[in-house]
Formats: sequence, structure tokens, C-alpha cells
Amino acid sequence: MAAATTRTVILRLLPLLLLLLPPGLREHLSPATTNRRQEEADAAAASSSGSGRTTNAGGELLLHPLVLVPGVSCSELEARLTDAYRPSVPRCGAMKGGGWFGLWANCSDVPAHHYVPCFMEQMSLVYDPAANDFANQPGVETRVLNFGSSTGFQRNPEHTDWCLEVIRHELEKIGYLDGDTLYGAPYDLRHAPPVPGQSSEVFSVYFRQLARLIEDASAKKQGQKVILFGHSFGGMVALDFVLGTPMAWRRRYIKHLILVAPLPAEGTVAAVKNFVSGTDILYVPETPALALTLRPMWRTFESAIVGFPSPAVYGRTPIVVTERRNYSAYDMEDLLADVGGAGAVEPFRRREVPKMRYFQAPMVPTTCINGVGNDTPERLVYWDADFDKEPEIVYGDGDDTINVISMLAFDKKMRQQPGQNQMYKSILLDGAAHGNIITADWSLKQVVQEILEANRS
Repeated sequence: MAAATTRTVILRLLPLLLLLLPPGLREHLSPATTNRRQEEADAAAASSSGSGRTTNAGGELLLHPLVLVPGVSCSELEARLTDAYRPSVPRCGAMKGGGWFGLWANCSDVPAHHYVPCFMEQMSLVYDPAANDFANQPGVETRVLNFGSSTGFQRNPEHTDWCLEVIRHELEKIGYLDGDTLYGAPYDLRHAPPVPGQSSEVFSVYFRQLARLIEDASAKKQGQKVILFGHSFGGMVALDFVLGTPMAWRRRYIKHLILVAPLPAEGTVAAVKNFVSGTDILYVPETPALALTLRPMWRTFESAIVGFPSPAVYGRTPIVVTERRNYSAYDMEDLLADVGGAGAVEPFRRREVPKMRYFQAPMVPTTCINGVGNDTPERLVYWDADFDKEPEIVYGDGDDTINVISMLAFDKKMRQQPGQNQMYKSILLDGAAHGNIITADWSLKQVVQEILEANRS
């Protein structure tokens, strides 16, 4: 009876106790759910210890280390040119032997130095059929900047919602701190993670770095497990990283996998449009006809072909329509050749088609958050087969980039995987778009709430 009375008094005082919390955290804890959450925290404090602990002795929420994996355009690259580099024009070799220099950063000043052709040449990849892998141009070495820091993601002034600065500020409000509980894992945006049996020199190194970062973050917090968060292309990277780790390792180190608008292996029609017509994902200021200008470079990236629609999901419904013929998901190799991307056909067939067919559940607690209710490209009409022009677009449902059919197919696979269904949560936010799902106030709060739930669970 005394214990029950004490508990009643505590519950009545909870609204006042809320006022003692940091403002950023307080706004995510509504009075309607405070009692339930306090009960969960009390239970966890009483029964938890070691790496699984979610509260301290006083019942306060302990923030597990969180690693952010950003979207495709958020990582900066440096390069250096060795003696093996043979520039197409003399000015492109001006930096040879001069050490590391900034190769890729949004808002770069490459146009001011008339460096755009050199930038495109040095950013382009070469596919090696013998190794079935992508590599830099001969004589070009590259590295990713700011690995480990959540503050090192670059910003695109044309698309300020693409990277993770806004959500980082929200996480700091609830107590996350860069280098202590909050980390970032940028990657080489040109490459894509492989499926088992494929090689990827770049991602092999990156995955080792990411595993070490997670282990170090865990050790710094007395063995706490780590929450891995991926947005857009970074969601695919985070998922594929987990799938490539031993089961014992992921059970030891991964507390929760949070995927926000992840690029699914089931693919998107937007990826086809980007390859055919070019894309402004890579921002180079003052460059006329940006998408078309950078298109030859973009088409050398593996990331340009990794997201094509899967035949198993999209079937024979036309995706690209011209007067001469239609192209379904079964015809993507023909499309690549017909639009002038014949060099992408072999790597697409050997690397990307197997990725479409491969699925394995991560077997860790996973939350997937997607936006729906937005006009999303579903069919591209190039009636006169002029692929240098913007297509007429037939829209369907999705987050403006990812088609809802791909979201639902991914959900279905996750729920059908024995053992994963009980550890999987799918959230569809009506009206949330691909980029602003982590910047618009209402959807951002939902995402942050799921991060808090992952800390408690």
C-alpha cells in the first residue's frame, strides 16, 4: 500500500518534473504519454545493466551513441594527382604533384577558375570488368573528408534540406553532442555498397572505418550499443553495412537501425530520369544547363545506376515511353545503350541486377520512415526520343523521389522474414517529401521521437 501511494505521488508530480528537462527534450515528451514513458524508464532502470541499459540510477534516459549516414550529395572529396595522371588538357594537370586539394564540395569555386571540365574528368570513375569494380581515373587519388564528425557534412544552397544539419541541431537540443554521443559517417558518393560476392575496394575500406567508429563510440560509453541512422542513399548504405557484419557483432553493437526515406533495392523511376536527363544532385554554381553539363560524369558513377527499378516490383509497366518503343524495368540495359550510356550496361548487369534480387533482413531492431502523398515520377515520356530534353512526367504516389510501390515491397520483405517482423516498425508520413522529411518541423519531430523511442526500447 505504501509503495502504491508513493507511486501515485510521483505520477502526480511528473508534470512539474517535466519543467526541469532541457527545452528540446521537453517538447518531444507530451503530457499524454509521460506517465507511460516514465513507467517504461523505471522498469528499465530496475532491470537493466551493462550495454543494454537505457536509464541511469536516477531513472533518467541515457542517450545511446548515434551515427548519422547522410544522403548522396553530403560528403566532401579531396584529390591529389600523381605522375600517372594524364590530363586531357594542360590546365587540368596544374595541381599535379601539389598534394591534396578540394575536388568536390557544394558551393565550390570551380567555375571561377574555369575548372569544370577538369573537375568532371577527375571525378569520373572507370569500370574495371576484370575486377568487376569501379575505380578512379589513372593517377587520381581521392579521400573523404570529416569522417567521424556529425558537423562535417557539406551544404547545398539549392537544396538546403538534403543534408543533416537541421536534425543535428534538434539532436543537440535533447542532449546529443558531437564527438561524444553523436557521430557522422560520410562516404564516397560515387560508389555504391556491394552485395555478398561482389568486390568494392572503396566500400570495403569504408565499412571497416564505420565498424571501428561504432566500436569506439560504444567503448567510450561503457559498452552501450549504438543507433545507426541513415537518410536517403545513406539509408541503403547503413542497411548494407549491417548486413555485411557478423550476426554476433551486430547483436553486440547495434541497438537500433533507423532508415529515413532510404533508397530501396527495389529502385525508383527518379533514378532512371537522373541517368537519362542528368541531375542537379551535384551542385556546381554558375554552370549553365547543369544537369546536362555534368551528365557524362554522373553516368560513370555506380551510384547513378544502383537505384534502377526492379522487374520483380515494377513488372512490364512502361517506365520510359518514346514513339519508337517503350522501356519497362526488364528493358533497362537497352535503355542505357539507347540514351548513350553503353558503358554502364555491363556494370549494371553484373553489379546492380544482383542487388535487385538480393534481400536479407538485418535482424536488429529497425524503424523505417517514409513520406507519401507527393507527386513522384512514375513514367517518363520522351516522345521524340530526344533525351537531352526534360521528359513529360506521369506522376504517382511516393515521397517525390521514392515510389510507394518500392516502399511497400521493402516493407513486405521485412515483415515476411522470420524473426525480423517483431523487430520492425514502418511509418508512412502523409505529405512528407524526400528531403524535407528531416527538416519540416512536423515530420522532423516524428523522426526525433523515433530516435528517442530507440533509446528507450
